[in-house]
Amino acid sequence: MFNQKSILLYASLGLTMLISGCALFHKKKAPVTKVVAIDPAKKTADSLKKVNSLKPYGEIITKGTISHTGFFTVHQKDSKYYFEVPDQILNRDILIVNRVSKASSDMRNGNSGYAGDQIGENVFRFEKGPDKKLFLRRISFSEYSKDSTTTMFASVEKNNVSAIVASFPILTKSKDSSAVVVDVTEFLNSDNDILYFQRKAWKDKAGMGAQQNDKSYVEYIHTYPKNIEFGAVKTYSAGLNPTSSSYTVALNSSWVLLDVKPMRPRIADERVGYFSTSFKDFDANPQGVQTTTYIKRWKLEPKPEDVEKYKRGELVEPAKQIVFYIDPVTPKKWVPYLMAGINDWQKAFEAAGFKNAIIAKEAPTKQQDSTWSIDDASHSAIIYRPSSVANAMGPSISDPRSGEIIESHIFWYHNVMALLQKWYRTQAAAVDPRARKPEFDDELMGNLIRFVSSHEVGHTLGLLHNFGSSSNVPVEKLRDKAWVEAHGHTPSIMDYARFNYVAQPEDNISEKGLFPRIGDYDKWAIKWAYTWHPEFPTAEAEQKALVNVVTDSLKNNHRLWFGNEAEPFDPRSQNEDLGDNSMLASGYGIKNLKRVVPQLESWVSVPGETQEKLFKSYEGVWDQFTLYLGHVTKNIGGEYHTPRVNGEAGLIADVVPYALQKSAVKFLNDNVFSTPEWLNNKSLNNKLNINFGVELSELQQTSIDAVITRNRLSRLLSHEYNEKGKSYTINELFSDLDKGIYKEIYAGQNVDFYRRNMQKLYVWRLLIQGFYNMDMSTLGAPNTFRFTITDINGIIREELRKQQQLFRKALAARGLNEVTKLHLKELVNMIDNKFNAEKIGNSR
Repeated sequence: MFNQKSILLYASLGLTMLISGCALFHKKKAPVTKVVAIDPAKKTADSLKKVNSLKPYGEIITKGTISHTGFFTVHQKDSKYYFEVPDQILNRDILIVNRVSKASSDMRNGNSGYAGDQIGENVFRFEKGPDKKLFLRRISFSEYSKDSTTTMFASVEKNNVSAIVASFPILTKSKDSSAVVVDVTEFLNSDNDILYFQRKAWKDKAGMGAQQNDKSYVEYIHTYPKNIEFGAVKTYSAGLNPTSSSYTVALNSSWVLLDVKPMRPRIADERVGYFSTSFKDFDANPQGVQTTTYIKRWKLEPKPEDVEKYKRGELVEPAKQIVFYIDPVTPKKWVPYLMAGINDWQKAFEAAGFKNAIIAKEAPTKQQDSTWSIDDASHSAIIYRPSSVANAMGPSISDPRSGEIIESHIFWYHNVMALLQKWYRTQAAAVDPRARKPEFDDELMGNLIRFVSSHEVGHTLGLLHNFGSSSNVPVEKLRDKAWVEAHGHTPSIMDYARFNYVAQPEDNISEKGLFPRIGDYDKWAIKWAYTWHPEFPTAEAEQKALVNVVTDSLKNNHRLWFGNEAEPFDPRSQNEDLGDNSMLASGYGIKNLKRVVPQLESWVSVPGETQEKLFKSYEGVWDQFTLYLGHVTKNIGGEYHTPRVNGEAGLIADVVPYALQKSAVKFLNDNVFSTPEWLNNKSLNNKLNINFGVELSELQQTSIDAVITRNRLSRLLSHEYNEKGKSYTINELFSDLDKGIYKEIYAGQNVDFYRRNMQKLYVWRLLIQGFYNMDMSTLGAPNTFRFTITDINGIIREELRKQQQLFRKALAARGLNEVTKLHLKELVNMIDNKFNAEKIGNSR
């Protein structure tokens, strides 16, 4: 072998010899080389053809291949899978919704970890890419410009490139070249965030680790004209969960082809409570950016042959009904009640011009329809969950382009019945003898289920909770048999106003006046959202008219007012409350609780059983009492918030009237800061091993802590400044609380055990709030300035000095027992120690 240097050397010598030799002979003419011209374009095409040539269709989709034909075709041959994607669906929006279809008991986490859990929802598009590839892009609708002729549209597009989330080499084309075929075997079998868990957090919540490929497989593929269903059995390692080595679950991915032209959206009005979808709209405001919000609703339109009838005001059936199926595993005796809860909404839709717009059906059996599946995205259903969770939920899936609801799975947890039983016994047993037993009759429980079914269906129709609805009803009307049975105790079933706890035994009110029902607000809200308006050319034109409709309706009927559940300071918008006056309604509620407590043992105890039912029932009483205290407390420093549009009369924000705030403090003094001895049932406490003093102390601490907050005191201070003598003030709050909490001390009397504990809790809370951390390093935190650098610290400290003087003066009173004197000395020392500690800290 020659090295490089040698090769060059010999080549050099050879060349020298050749040149020298040539000089010795006559020169001969070199043969003429024939030159053939080659077209560069043809050369490139031939090269690309060789590199990117597609295989014949029959070589990929061979004999024996199983083909599932839907809006695109899925081919299956042994363990290989192929998508055949037609050109006509390229760049079409496809909504992909993923759910758990069968769950593992090891993955429970609160309300999650059950069949039906949604684990993904996004919109995707197929598109052809370079180098003979098919791309799948994830589409975002968070920013939008719809006029493709403008530079703004181009700018939005330029700044919102959709992510390519999957790429597939194109193997072949269909026989007529109208579709491309790609291999998706690895895609279907892998643990990807398109088909399965779209967020790592969902897997983490269930304690899942990595997919175990050898224990995972594609279970089924079902195709339909507008949706394709993929089912897979997946096994995951247990991650950080020490109780299990792995989880096996069944997952379903629904691919829904959205319409080319979205449903005309309905623009939201915050005075009508609907779930919604929002985006930054670069077209709506020529001199800024506006957020446009569409409500979520089903697409209801008359059949073409019924359009003129609809316009004349005749009731017509919609072109497509809203159908809810009942999960086949639901206990048969509850099926009629769940169905009734669905069908109850038919009357509401009649207000929008449609009859039989929504209907309940039992799911067909395998014998009746072998192709029917509860996981099919074209089916809405009530899913029954054998769970200890006491809950029910009504989520829905919607088209983000328009808000059109595509389908819904309502989750019905088995143990919701225990919650219904506890609520109804606590709130209504004083007036309804049917609730005075350990197990309710099927008819009563069935009707309770019916009401919850209606409530959850309301959510799937787009309706939000309306926590303000019950505040439109005068409390005394809730005791008027004729009135409340005719109108209901709240105008909306979407309120959390469970049962009429205001009704007293002597009122003789029947179930009709105790149960929630679909009311005035619900029917009006459905009419507003679902009435078909072909007379308007655009959603924007429609909105201008509907805004006036809402304004006029609210002007004429106060029962239509919507109170958002997210209102933090408005006492009208509260869950589990009733009536227009929390103090009056809660007072009636406590009267009924006082009737219930002595009877609980005889109502729920079953010989030979444990005390669990009795404990749960007694616990329900304490919980209900706590709710009443919370309803009242929200009035103190409260602020009314009433959304309005320009030109609409009335205030948007207002302070809760002085008299109501003062009565709220009096209620707390009378009912919780004065020992509620009616709750100290010695028979129950002994039987259930309950320490009344401990429970009372926790309840009183909760109430004191809720009243004395920086937030609430800040609002009172702000109201005092803005209202100029018309509002309830911090100093009046402290004065009223002192007179209730320290009434024995003012009177020079001994203080009992329960009251001594409460007084210490009160002083301790003031010390915490009055010596709030004023570390300058916290100034960047949200609300720090508002709640820290104010007059509140000084006001609380002055209050503490006044109380200290009161305690010292009381020590001089005659006739005090020793324990009361020790108590007063301790209160003085608590305040002294805090002030002295601050002095020492400041001197360093």
